[in-house]
Amino acid sequence: FRFELPLMAAAMDGVVSPATAIEIGRLGGLAVLNLEGLWTRYEDPEPLFEEIARLENDKATARMQQIYAEPIKPELIGRRIAEIKDAGVVSCASLTPQRVETYAEHLLEAELDILVIQGTVVSAEHVSRTHEPLNLKKFIREFDIPVIVGGCASYQAALHLMRTGAVGILVGVGPGNACTTRGVLGVGVPQATAIADAAGARMRHLDETGVYVHVIADGGMSRGGDIAKAIACGADAVMLGSP
Repeated sequence: FRFELPLMAAAMDGVVSPATAIEIGRLGGLAVLNLEGLWTRYEDPEPLFEEIARLENDKATARMQQIYAEPIKPELIGRRIAEIKDAGVVSCASLTPQRVETYAEHLLEAELDILVIQGTVVSAEHVSRTHEPLNLKKFIREFDIPVIVGGCASYQAALHLMRTGAVGILVGVGPGNACTTRGVLGVGVPQATAIADAAGARMRHLDETGVYVHVIADGGMSRGGDIAKAIACGADAVMLGSP
């Protein structure tokens, strides 16, 4: 896939709808639809988005928990992907690691073009005592759809994710305007440093394998100049949310 704009729209309900995905696709970018959001839980979520936008801060969390308690409907996953594809643009959608295997077949049936596996921090070597975690390396190599994965913010983590066979990695932990990681954990990595480290890992991976993995700076872009700086630090593209 070739894109005229080095831009991805973030997989957030407040950012990407099927309509915005189509418009951004026509402009030359790539928008990521969140397959765990309201577009796959409700036939018509527009009134709910309008309600959420009007909620007072002290009531917003409780009401949003009620709204998002509605289960994901597999048939809506296929329908939303079809809406985007029928407009003639590249379809891209995201799932969190714990839900990937549950809905993988539905993505294949819908002929999704690109899958984004996205968590706050994603590891290729995650170990869990409670359940069998997603084996990224095995899944990506056996899956028929190209996969972008993230986020990460260090040389070693970026290299691990590149070695899974991903076509792109999302870089950034804590820099985004809507990102709660820094506030909740008190942890974040300066975005310029994270991009430069991931770009270094990309060059090592390229030397080792001959495969170029795209580095996508995810978060921390509030001005046009920030996008230029991200590219200068080594990013191939940026992912935008709030702007």
